[in-house]
Parts: sequence; C-alpha cells; structure tokens
Amino acid sequence: MISPENIRVSALYRFARFDDPHALREPLLAAARAAGIRGTLLLASEGINGTIAGAPDALDMVIAHIRALPGCAELSLKHSWAEAMPFHRLKVKVRREIVTMGVTVDPLTDAGTYVAPAEWNALIADPETLVIDTRNDYEVAVGTFAGAVDPKTAGFADFPDWFRSQRETLLAGKKRVAMFCTGGIRCEKSTAFLKAEGVEQVHHLDGGILRYLEEVPAAESTWRGECFVFDQRVAVGHGLAPGTHLLCFACRMPVSATDRASPDYAEGVSCPACAGERTAEERAGYAERHRQERLAAARGEAHVGRTFDQE
Repeated sequence: MISPENIRVSALYRFARFDDPHALREPLLAAARAAGIRGTLLLASEGINGTIAGAPDALDMVIAHIRALPGCAELSLKHSWAEAMPFHRLKVKVRREIVTMGVTVDPLTDAGTYVAPAEWNALIADPETLVIDTRNDYEVAVGTFAGAVDPKTAGFADFPDWFRSQRETLLAGKKRVAMFCTGGIRCEKSTAFLKAEGVEQVHHLDGGILRYLEEVPAAESTWRGECFVFDQRVAVGHGLAPGTHLLCFACRMPVSATDRASPDYAEGVSCPACAGERTAEERAGYAERHRQERLAAARGEAHVGRTFDQE
C-alpha cells in the first residue's frame, strides 16, 4: 500500500503524431494498471495529455512506457506530492484532441517562443507585452498573474472566438503577447493559433504555472492566489504546496475560504455558485452521499465518486 508521504503526482503532455491512438490505448492501460497508478490519460492523433499519481517507482515505469511512444521522448513532465491519493480510479481515453480548442493548429511546428519561469517576470512587466490567461473563468478566479487579461471563457474552445472578437482592442499599443496556462499544454495550442492569426511575437510560459510556482521563490513571485489543478487537491500554491480551496460536489467548482463562510455553502451539498440551481431532491441526495463519504472515511475506506477530467 502507498503511504501518504510517497504519493507522487505527475502531470504530463506531449504533442506528437500518433497514426493510430486507439492501438496505443490498451498497452498503455495495461502498463498503468500493472503499476497500480490512478489518474487520467488522454490520447489523440495529436499526442498525449494527463495527470497520474502513485508510488514514484510505479510512475517511473509508466512514464518510461509513454516516453517510448512515437515522438514522446521529450515528454513535458512536472512532479508534485500529495498527502492522499488524488484520484479514485484510472482512465485512459482516446479523444479527437488532447486539449479541446476546436481549431486546427500544429503546435509541433507553430507554437510560440518558450519563456523560462526565471525570465517570465521581466517579460510580463514590460508595458508593451499583452499578458493573457488562457484558462477558464473558474480557474482564473482561484489565482492568476497580476495584470493578466482574463478572457472569462467557460471552456478552452471559446478562446478562438474571444480573441478574434477582441483582437483590435487587445493588441492596441502592444508589441508582443505572452500567454500562460496550468501546465503549458493550452498555451502550445493558443500560441500556435495566434501565430496562424498573424500575430508574430507570441510567447508562453515554459512548464506553465506549475513550473513557475515550483521554481520561482514566493518573495519574487508575481502570482496572486492559488493555482487550480484537475485532481482532488483542487489547488496548489508556491512550492506546489496544497492550497486552501475545496471542491463543491454539486457543481465541481472550487470553493474558497470566503465562499465557505457564505450562508449558501453547505459542505458536500452546495456553494455560492450553485445554491440556487439545485432542487430539494438533488440537495437531499448530495447530503446523503456526503454522509456516506464521512462514514466511509471513519471506517478508513474510500467512497468512490465523480472524478476529474484532464484539462
């Protein structure tokens, strides 16, 4: 059994050309099951994306399998640690895209310029740099870089239309664009998209917010708040330490300490974002599930419920 202090969480992705992602699924699923890991891995003709957790040696075995896939030797990989297993089960899925934008681009050849975390602050401090947070609205609400533009999108597929509609206003007086996301994958696509739209100087944070929080000391950081992550930790802070946010079971939105002080918050039942959207029957069902979870926890058992999909 994995002890809590030995649970490693590995976020990974790689844009690659898979001729038959379905043929890759079963061997990868078998390797992951044999290693006893949990989490979600997405395969598509454009590559692989996912977050998995387990014992370090077990993760290394699965990561070695992934690196052996066509074009995946240079896998983008970020590790952190969790006090408890952050996933209920293992899922390996084949999708049309490993991160859905809905616009055909080629990050392998057209992505923007990588910017190391140590160089990021200077880039975004330049008044001629337009800084865009490419994540969804609920993620930005948890934390973002000071001065970044929030597109207020509900999903990444909304990003192209948002940029096209706001382009002239956004680029006025700007020489370059710098974009960021959780782990870097959305920026690979969004920078390729902007270049396809004719924007020449496009940059993105190498390794995403997670690498920035890992490498840049808190005293030098321009990050404000926490970073939402797609697992049961909900959010992390500097040094990738566990954050203070919880997750609302009803709507799957992050819940801050301020939200939890609201009369609309009921643990396991509702939060300010969804309190008026659930029927009495639904709320009763959530309350009963939460009660069962607490009983299972008291017995030292896991109560399996809904899980996260990868970003």
